[in-house]
Amino acid sequence: MKIAKLLSAALLSGMLAGCMVGPKYHRPAVQTPNSFRDLADNPQVQAQTASYADLPWWQVFQDPKLQELVRTALKQNYDLQLATERINAARSQLAITRSSLFPQVSGNADFSGGKEHVIQSHYNFLTLTADAAFQLDFFGRLRRANEAARAQLLATEDARQVVALTLVSDLASDYFTLLQLDLQLAITRDTVKTQTDSVKLTQLRLDHGVATKLDVLQAQQVLDTANAAIPDLERQIAQEEDAISILLGNYPQDIARGIPLVEQTLPPEVPPGLPSSIIERRPDIREAEQILVAANADIGVAKAQFFPQISLTGSGGGSFGRSSTFSSLMTTQLGIWSYGAQVSQPIFTGGALKGNLHLAESQHQQALITYKEAIQHSFGEVSDALIGYEKLHQVRTRQQDSVADLQETVRISTLRYKGGTTTYLEVLDGQRSLYGAELTLAAARGDEYRSLVQLYKALGGGWQQ
Repeated sequence: MKIAKLLSAALLSGMLAGCMVGPKYHRPAVQTPNSFRDLADNPQVQAQTASYADLPWWQVFQDPKLQELVRTALKQNYDLQLATERINAARSQLAITRSSLFPQVSGNADFSGGKEHVIQSHYNFLTLTADAAFQLDFFGRLRRANEAARAQLLATEDARQVVALTLVSDLASDYFTLLQLDLQLAITRDTVKTQTDSVKLTQLRLDHGVATKLDVLQAQQVLDTANAAIPDLERQIAQEEDAISILLGNYPQDIARGIPLVEQTLPPEVPPGLPSSIIERRPDIREAEQILVAANADIGVAKAQFFPQISLTGSGGGSFGRSSTFSSLMTTQLGIWSYGAQVSQPIFTGGALKGNLHLAESQHQQALITYKEAIQHSFGEVSDALIGYEKLHQVRTRQQDSVADLQETVRISTLRYKGGTTTYLEVLDGQRSLYGAELTLAAARGDEYRSLVQLYKALGGGWQQ
C-alpha cells in the first residue's frame, strides 16, 4: 500500500511539474491562391463557399448499379482492408507507447520445501511479492513519444481515406469507360447492320444495271471496317470488366450495367468552393500534416535524451512458512518491502545523441517539405480538373453538332445517289465520317464523365461509407 501511494504521488508530481522539451507544433503558414486558376475572372464563382466535393458520392453518382459497385468495393477491396489493418497496427503501437506513462507492476511467487534428516524437520515456504517501477517524465520524452504515436495513428487513418478516395474514383472512372465501350460497340453494331443493308441495296442496284461493281466494293469496305472493330471493342470491354472485378475484390466476372452513358446526368454547375478548404478536405494533405506533427514530436524525444532519466522502483510482499519438529508445529510470516530511485545521465555517447537530434530535425524538414508539396500538387490537380471538365464539356457539345451535321450530310448524299446526281463515293465518305464521328462522340462523353470524377477527387470529395 505504501509503495502504491508513493508511486501514485510520483506519477502526479511528474505530470504536473514536468516540462516537455522540444518545439510545440503549430501548423505551418502556407501561402495559397485566393482563387482557382480557371475561375480567377469569375467573381461570382469565387464567392461561393459551398463545394461540389461536400456532396457524398451517392448524391454525385446517381446510377444505382454504380452505387452498388461502390458499396461492394468499400467492403471487399483488399487494398482498403490492408489500410484498415494498418490503422489497427498503429492503434496498438499507440497503446504500447502510452503504457510507458504508467507504473509497470509485476507479481512474483516462489515456493520451496524440504526436510532435515538430523532433526526430522519438514518445512514449506511460500513467498509472494509485487514489483513496481515508474519512470518520471520530467522532460517530456515519453509524452512526446506518445504525441508522435498518436499523430502516426491519425496519419494512418487519413491514409485509409486516401485509399478509399482513390478506390472509388478509379471504380467510377472504369465504370464510365465500360459504358463508353458499350456505347461504341452499339454504334459499331448499328453501323454493321446499316452497312449490310447498304451492301445489299447496292448489289441489287448493280444487278439492275444502275450501280457499278466499284460501288459494291466501296460499300463493303465500310462494312468490313465496322466488323473488324467489334472483336477489339469486345476485348476492351472484357478487360475493363476484369479491372472492375479486381477493384471489387472479386475474381474476373461480368459487371452489371445501370443507366446507359447517353442517359447519365451531369450537374448543371460544379462549384469548387474556397481554395483554403482543400487543406482540410483532402486526406492526403491531412496525412502529410500528421506525419509532420509526429516528426515535430520526435525532435522533443531526441532533445529529452540529453537530460537525466529518473526511475522509481518498489517491491513488497510477504513470506509464509510452515515447519515441524517431531510433534511440534510452527508457522511463520515475514513482511518484505523495499523502495529506491535511479538516475541515469548520459555523459559521453560519442556524438550519438547529437546525431539523433540532427536526424530528427532533418526528418522534420523533410516532412515539412512533403506537406507543402502536397498542398501545391493539390492545387495543380484541381486546376487541371477544372480546366479539363470545362473543355471536355465543350468538346462533347461540339462533337454532337458535328455528328448531327454528318447525319444530315449522309441523308442528303444518299438521296442524291439514288437520284443519280452523284457517285457512291460521296455516300461512302459521309458514312465513314459519320461512323468515326459517332465513335469520337462516345469517347468524348466518357472523357467528360471521367473528368467529373477527377474533379470530385481533386477537391477531396467525401467518399463516406
